[in-house]
Amino acid sequence: MLSKVYLGHSFYHACRYIVNKPGAEVLAFEGVRGHDYKLMSEDFIMQQQLRPEKEKACFHCSLSFYPGEVLSNDELVKIAKEYLDKLGIVNTQYAITKHTDRRHLHLHILANMVNNNGKAITDGFLGLRGKKIAQQLTKQYNLVPALNKNLEQTNFEALRKSEANKYKVYKAIIESLPGCRSIENLEKKLQLQGIQTQYKYKGQTTEKQGVSFKIGEDCFKGSQVDRKFSLANLQKAIEINLKQHDELKPKVVTAYQADEKITNVQQHLSQSNAANKINQGIEKTMDILMKPEETISQTPHELLKKKKRKKKKSQRQ
Repeated sequence: MLSKVYLGHSFYHACRYIVNKPGAEVLAFEGVRGHDYKLMSEDFIMQQQLRPEKEKACFHCSLSFYPGEVLSNDELVKIAKEYLDKLGIVNTQYAITKHTDRRHLHLHILANMVNNNGKAITDGFLGLRGKKIAQQLTKQYNLVPALNKNLEQTNFEALRKSEANKYKVYKAIIESLPGCRSIENLEKKLQLQGIQTQYKYKGQTTEKQGVSFKIGEDCFKGSQVDRKFSLANLQKAIEINLKQHDELKPKVVTAYQADEKITNVQQHLSQSNAANKINQGIEKTMDILMKPEETISQTPHELLKKKKRKKKKSQRQ
């Protein structure tokens, strides 16, 4: 379930929108007449006059359910009332209507921010608080969480012009961001689709603090289009693109690196040749040392002398 709070609406226009929409069904109301939008708006405005200085007294929100999700009217009213209760919008007028003009079921809730006692109801951070409460109720009632915009399920023709433009920006960024290696790269891609990128700068410096996207007469902050499209989150996504690009890029070997590799190979071969020569020398030396001594065939000189003397002596005898 998704929550969206619409700010600055008048009771008259808001009542006409939620009641007169084709297929609209008023499910519940308190303190106002629910069968006619003019009478309903008169009742809201009458109570607002109890505190005339509260100019923005019209609370208007929508609760959107996942496409195909089916809930009974009693369940829808129960969820809507609990939503208002958790927001602190109590003891006041309200009207709850069901719309079926889109592909997904959704409710519209109107409430008076001037309560039945004429006191103003706190309206700080209603949009953010509403989103958190919608997430809590989604878990509580086992509803299908809608974490992202489902473009295929979005009926653009049923959207107001401003809301349709926001979806166009969302779709353009989703399709253009992959592969972008700089924020300027994304800016050029969006410009081709008629979307201008504008930046908010820190003071008088060139440091970027925020980003907005302008299409036609509408201009949206990046975080308004989607939380992941704030400047910081876009920069993180681009950093991931850069990292992936570097990992896939083939490594180029420079001439210096090539020469260095060749030198290393030559040194290795030279060292191997020297080692081979040393090994060959050692082998020759070992062959010599291990070679058996040759047998001397001739008689030594002293033995010959002795042998001659014995021969002469025998001859005399």
